[in-house]
Amino acid sequence: MNADGPETRVALIESGQLAELYIERRRERGVVGNIYKGRVQRVLPGMQAAFVDLGLDKAAFLFVADVRGAPEDWKALFVDDEDSKPQKEAHGAHDAKIEDLVKSGQEILLQVAKAPIGTKGARSTAYISLPGRNLVFMPTVDHIGISRRISDEKERKRLRAIVDSMRPPGAGFIVRTVAENVSEPELRADMDFLIKLWNSIVKKKDTQKAPSLVYSDLDLLLRTVRDLFTADVSKLIVDSKSEYERLMKFVGAFMPQFSGKIELYEGREAVFDGYGIEAEIDRALGRKVQLKSGGSLIIDQGEALTAIDVNTGKFVGKRSLEETLTKTNLEACKEVAEQLRLRNIGGMIVVDFIDMDKESSREKVMRAFTEALEKDKAKANITKISELGLVEMTRKRTRESLGRMLTETCTYCDGKGTTKSRITIAYEILRRLRRDGHAISGEAISVSAHPDIANLLQTVERQYLDDLEKRLQKKIIIEPKKHLHLEKFEIVARGARNKNSDSSD
Repeated sequence: MNADGPETRVALIESGQLAELYIERRRERGVVGNIYKGRVQRVLPGMQAAFVDLGLDKAAFLFVADVRGAPEDWKALFVDDEDSKPQKEAHGAHDAKIEDLVKSGQEILLQVAKAPIGTKGARSTAYISLPGRNLVFMPTVDHIGISRRISDEKERKRLRAIVDSMRPPGAGFIVRTVAENVSEPELRADMDFLIKLWNSIVKKKDTQKAPSLVYSDLDLLLRTVRDLFTADVSKLIVDSKSEYERLMKFVGAFMPQFSGKIELYEGREAVFDGYGIEAEIDRALGRKVQLKSGGSLIIDQGEALTAIDVNTGKFVGKRSLEETLTKTNLEACKEVAEQLRLRNIGGMIVVDFIDMDKESSREKVMRAFTEALEKDKAKANITKISELGLVEMTRKRTRESLGRMLTETCTYCDGKGTTKSRITIAYEILRRLRRDGHAISGEAISVSAHPDIANLLQTVERQYLDDLEKRLQKKIIIEPKKHLHLEKFEIVARGARNKNSDSSD
């Protein structure tokens, strides 16, 4: 945990390698998990959705499946038995329409399920869930779910009985993986805390005007401890003394058995440098990722989908071409899965593995890829590898990818990734002079351009400029301007003021 600056960064290290990175800037606190009293702005029957003002920069999106039966007539739900990830589907309300459930101007209690991504607003839900250390409380869902990772049937029955004996009528809980073998008093304390928290949220909602924030989820440090600090974690290292003391207080109150695993970092160099994390972050922002064999991945993240291309590079193998290609693809399987997780890439993804002739090779790669994705908590759906080596997949998107969080569109190329070549721009200028030179008044024409372009015109294309001067019967003066963008230029009559001027757009 790097918490000694204006942003907090949490790195999860597995087997000495950066596996996940979480970032929270104090000025841009995350909104996922926050509960708001919102006001419906617009209802869109054609999309079966509504836009709701939560007081954020952009209106939140509310899909019909996330509001069916709310707020008065809550329906029973199916819940996926995974850690704090309830998947909602209403019973007996499949024909419900958004226009029958919410109206413009209506006030409604909503929780942010997905953060604003790119130009899209947050996705919200009327099905509230409050995560605790061992349990997730769902005050409006009549259901008990047990994490699938708890496999012992006897333990599952014990946990279910404890929760069922204490839960309020009509409310539900998901029992998280960390609750396995946790004592009954601890579980009851967790339930008590979450029920009291919900009651306080309801009271606050009744006294506040919409739109307003009713409940703010824990900050990144405490969320990390709550959600990731399990028995599998060997230690937690933090570089801020004040945050170390806050963490110790939180852990002492909710999970005292882990207190001995928290360390205050006192090294000379910054904690992320000391553990080689900064270099890994830079690698995670690059377009090209080298494979140990000499091959590489090229990762292109677009608006609609992310394309990942696998290349053999220098790897030539020792036996057959098929073996070489298969080995590179197998190595790429692990790296692709790790990069998707580290970069937090969601949505549609196409992986272009190297073509393999044998069906058995393709099946081998597919098994390896499926296995590599199992470590990822984000849900992924994969199609079978095609004869061309293409795998189409989706990965659940819950927050901005690392690239979008840490980078911005290049102000020079405007996100294209390329600019016109210098000779292309020089020829554009020459064409413009030939076309419009006669219409420019005065005895001379001034051309202002980037120094690199000006140099080309004055040297390589000097002969053509001389010919143009004779053709136009005008002097052409080339003026290098450092402040000009490479693709921008200005053509004006020498001495003219705000008249007969021309410039590239």
